Amino acid sequence: MNTINNEGLSNIYASEPSVYYAEYPSEDQQSRYAFQGAIAALFVGLLILTSLAVS
Repeated sequence: MNTINNEGLSNIYASEPSVYYAEYPSEDQQSRYAFQGAIAALFVGLLILTSLAVS
């Protein structure tokens, strides 16, 4: 909604999204998150080992 004050300035605000509560992840989503975390930990470990081997 555009409003104009007494000085002729336009106040344009972004529309605010409706607020909702997140749902607890299902068993399938939890297992995928655990798998992604394990892959990320493996990747970071390999990066650290590579940096130690190169230096």
